[in-house]
Amino acid sequence: MLSADDVRRALTRIAHEVVERNHGVEGLAIVGLQRGGVWLAQALAELLAAIDPQHEVPVGSIDVSFHRDDVGIRPIVPASVTDIAVALDGLTVVLVDDVLFTGRTVRAALEALNEYGRPRAVQLAVLVDRGHRELPIRPDFVGKNLPTAREESVIATAEGVTIR
Repeated sequence: MLSADDVRRALTRIAHEVVERNHGVEGLAIVGLQRGGVWLAQALAELLAAIDPQHEVPVGSIDVSFHRDDVGIRPIVPASVTDIAVALDGLTVVLVDDVLFTGRTVRAALEALNEYGRPRAVQLAVLVDRGHRELPIRPDFVGKNLPTAREESVIATAEGVTIR
């Protein structure tokens, strides 16, 4: 569905939209959701550094396994450790994920962020929004809206996006 060049262009556009919406990068922190959002968060931070090299944007990752609302339905398997090296108090956090589907992972991430401070604001950036929301969650920055069937899977990597 999307090639590596499409992914690169989408990320570049998202980076410019983040800078525009926030009037620069000062006061921002980027947090990628484990696992799929971590590589995107790192790529986004690199693009932001190229746009505004005078301000360093902290980058972290968060594992939401213990904050999910479906713990009784599926086993808890931590994807990886959370790594947020700065207090989020007063910062605008750009939460980054590869694919937005039902919104439940983002809900869990919002809850998990509370353990690291009280951000001034939280914005959501996703590479792919596939619809089928079960919660009132809407991304602020979207690389591609990609309508899918519920039973399909969307795989997003730096090499491209595919549907199975």
